[in-house]
Amino acid sequence: MAGHIRAKKSLGQHFLADRQVVQDIVAALDIRPGDQVLEIGPGHGVLTRALVEAGATVAAVELDRELIPELRTLPIHVIHQDILKVDPGRIFHGPPYKVAGNIPYYISSPILRRLLEAQPKPELVVLMLQKELAERVVAGPGDMSLLSVSVQLYGRPEILREVPAGAFRPPPKVDSAVLRIEVYPRPAVPLHDLEQFFAVARAGFSERRKQVRNALQRNFKPGGAHTKASLDPAAVSEALRSAGVDPMRRAETLTLEEWAAVAEGIGQLV
Repeated sequence: MAGHIRAKKSLGQHFLADRQVVQDIVAALDIRPGDQVLEIGPGHGVLTRALVEAGATVAAVELDRELIPELRTLPIHVIHQDILKVDPGRIFHGPPYKVAGNIPYYISSPILRRLLEAQPKPELVVLMLQKELAERVVAGPGDMSLLSVSVQLYGRPEILREVPAGAFRPPPKVDSAVLRIEVYPRPAVPLHDLEQFFAVARAGFSERRKQVRNALQRNFKPGGAHTKASLDPAAVSEALRSAGVDPMRRAETLTLEEWAAVAEGIGQLV
């Protein structure tokens, strides 16, 4: 059946065909018999079969209706749904669980956020991502982005290996990478208000390569995005200094700890 179903460009499909990469993903998941694994985008089941052979209990979320019959021949739970409409924490009867997948590049960021904010959270995530995106996820201070802040707040990411375009059928136009995220039981830094933290971080990163003081003053809205209110520039500068951050620094240079302190300081201005 696999040979009769062509990859759909509209779904961003590129089926993994390299067996060594499959084995590397399974090894990265450290599968033990009985482990629960949520697989995203199983396609023709190449990785799925390897997970089952390793002893995992697999629930696979697949959006493409044409692939469902083939997947249902495997000893797994098949969920015909968009992963962004699925609550990952409710698929299994209880934690812990792990996540694997070759996910569509165009929705990688929202998938990562959905996984890392699930309740309960997975203990381990191993995904195939576009190489450039994976590099953004693991970036350190100096090259941070809202994506790296968002992921590193919840877990420790690392790139395990690069994967050339030729490992897929059809090959994508870019190279990929296997990203492993060891998920923390709680955020990496103490936070009093998670929503406030992300609202401040989004505003700080809203003007790339600009001073964080100016980005926050112009883009953080005390009354929410629907208001035109803005913060007093002098107050923003003082809040940053109180957090130990030079107002002239750029957002990409701040650490998680500094973002937490800035969010706390800005919160006191609201």
